[in-house]
Amino acid sequence: MVVLNWNGADDTIRCLHSLDAAALETPFRVLVVDNGSSDGSAGRIRREHPDAEILELPSNLGYGGGNNAGFRRAEEMGADEVLFLNNDTVVDSGFALPLLTVLRGEGGAGAVVPKIFYMANPSLIWYAGGEVSLRSGLVRHVGLRRHDGPRFSRPGTTGYATGCCVGLRVGVVRALGGFDEAFGMYAEDVDLSLRLRAMGLRIVFVPSSMVWHRVSGAFEGRLLRKLWLRTASTVRLLQKHGTPFSVPLFLLLLPLRLVPAAAGMFFSRLRREESV
Repeated sequence: MVVLNWNGADDTIRCLHSLDAAALETPFRVLVVDNGSSDGSAGRIRREHPDAEILELPSNLGYGGGNNAGFRRAEEMGADEVLFLNNDTVVDSGFALPLLTVLRGEGGAGAVVPKIFYMANPSLIWYAGGEVSLRSGLVRHVGLRRHDGPRFSRPGTTGYATGCCVGLRVGVVRALGGFDEAFGMYAEDVDLSLRLRAMGLRIVFVPSSMVWHRVSGAFEGRLLRKLWLRTASTVRLLQKHGTPFSVPLFLLLLPLRLVPAAAGMFFSRLRREESV
C-alpha cells in the first residue's frame, strides 16, 4: 500500500488509522511517501505511527513522481501487488481482500478499483467506474454525486481507474514504466489506464471494496488553479492518445463543461464545510 503525503499529516494519520483496522482482516504493508513536505509531516506521522515505513523525498515530485518513487521502494520490499491510495481517504475494514482477489485470480485484470464515496456525505458516490472519450476529451466518473444503489454495485470492466485508489500487479506497473511524470497533476491515472488497456489488460471495478474520499483536500480554496490544471492535463492526454481533432473539439466544448465542473467543486466544498 503506497500512501502519498504532501503537507497533509492530519489526513494521512486518519488514513493510516483506517488502514490499521483493514490490515487486521487482510494483512498488507503500508509505505508512506512524504513528497517533500515543508510542514514537518513526516515527523508527526512517525510519532503517531512509529512502526510506519516512511520514504522521505527531498522535494515534491508531484503525484506521478511521488508514487513512482513509492513503487520502486515497494518493489525493493518484495511486493507482488501495489495499491496506490490517496492520503485524504479512509477505507472500509474489508476493502483490501476483494481487490487482491481479483488481481490474483483474473489474469486479464491489469488494475482494480473500489467504489469511492464522498467523506462528507458517506452515502453519496464519487467514483463507481470511469468513462473516457478520446474523440471529445470527456473524462468522467460513473455515479458522480449519485446515491448508492444496485446499478452502482455491479462489478465489471470500466474505462479508467482513478488514482485515488488503484491496485496493480508489480509486473504490470514495471511494464508500463509507472506513471507519466510529465502530467504533473491530474490525468496521470487516465493515461496509465489507457496504456494498460493498450496492453490488452482490463480495469476492473470492484464495488464490494469501499473507500471514502475527502474530495479536493489537496487544493483547498483554489478552484481556478484546479480547473486550469485539469484542463491542461486533459489537453496533454488528448495530444498523447487522441486524434488530430481531439484537442480542437475539447477546447470548443470546454466552456460548456467548465460550468458544471465548477459547480461540482463548489458542491464538494460546501459538503465539507457542512460536515465540520
